[in-house]
Parts: sequence; C-alpha cells; structure tokens
Amino acid sequence: MGGRTARTTRTWLAVLGLAAGVSLLLPAAPAAAHNSLTGSDPANGARVATAPKRIELRFLATPKEATTKVTVTGPDNVAAAGGPPTFSGKRVSVPFEPAAAGLYIVAYQLASDDGHPIKGEIRFTLTTGTPAETPSTPTSTAPTTATPPTSAAPSPASPTPAAAAADDDGGTGWLWAAGAVVVLAALGGGLLLRRRAARG
Repeated sequence: MGGRTARTTRTWLAVLGLAAGVSLLLPAAPAAAHNSLTGSDPANGARVATAPKRIELRFLATPKEATTKVTVTGPDNVAAAGGPPTFSGKRVSVPFEPAAAGLYIVAYQLASDDGHPIKGEIRFTLTTGTPAETPSTPTSTAPTTATPPTSAAPSPASPTPAAAAADDDGGTGWLWAAGAVVVLAALGGGLLLRRRAARG
C-alpha cells in the first residue's frame, strides 16, 4: 500500500508540474506576437559628434514594409530623413541628412503580427553640425556725384568813386593853375605898360 501511494503521489505531482508549466507558457504566446524595438544606431540618448550616414532600428520581429513608418526630425522640427526606409530582416535603416547641431528624434510606427500598432521613438544629440547659412545681401552703394565747390568768380573791379573823384579833382586843379598863369601874365603885362607910359 505504501508503495502505491507514493507512486500515485509522484504521478500527481508530475501532472501538476506539467500543468503549471503549460499555464506559464500560454500567456507568452500572444506576447510573442507583439513586436518591439531591441536597439538602434545611434543609441537612444547618445551624443554623437560625427553624423551617421544612416539611422538603424532593430526590432524583435521582422517588421512589415507596408505597415512600418519612420520619420526623422531635427532642430526646429526640420525633416532630416534623406529618403524612404530600407528593410533587411529585423533591421530598418533610414538615410540621414543632418542640418544644425541639436536634438534629433527618430519616430517609428509598425504593426505586429496580431495587428496591434506599436509606436515609439529614440532621441540622440548631434553635437556638431552645419549651421543655417544666412543669405548675404550685397550692400549696394549708390554712386555719389561730387558737387564741385561753387567758387564765386571775381567780379571786375569797378572804379571806385574815390578814384573818380581824384581824377575829377586833378582835372579841375590844372584848369585853375592855367587860369592863374593867364591872370598873372595879364597883370604882369599891365604893369609893364603902365611903367612905360609913366616914363614917356
């Protein structure tokens, strides 16, 4: 009796263990149908000085091209994906066209085998980049025409009234002198005539 009871007990324990193992495995079956991200290059939260040519996402299961979308945005929400994603097994790659240095966000969306949508993102910081070039507007300077200095032309010197008066005075003085000579000559001649008359 004791041997049968022991064997029966061991059999039930084996059955219960098998049932427990199966019960633990059953919830894992639908969970395995859900895809998830397993890694990326650059890694999430990384700081890189040299911009990669491509951004790579690695998934737990092979993503479907028809239901997988990947976007890359940089500073000021500028798109930085250089083309559509390419698929290689469980890896998805996107060409990367960096702009300015700063934070870049890689957002992905795909559907698992059970149709459940999966969304997520990774972020990395580009420490060096090409800053946006500011358009240089040539400063056009209008030609300046030099205005020649206005020089007052010397006006012809007009004879001053003082000079004219001097000329007039000079002419009048000669007339007076000539008149005085005539008067003196007349007086002298008269005196000579009187003396001759007195003697005779």
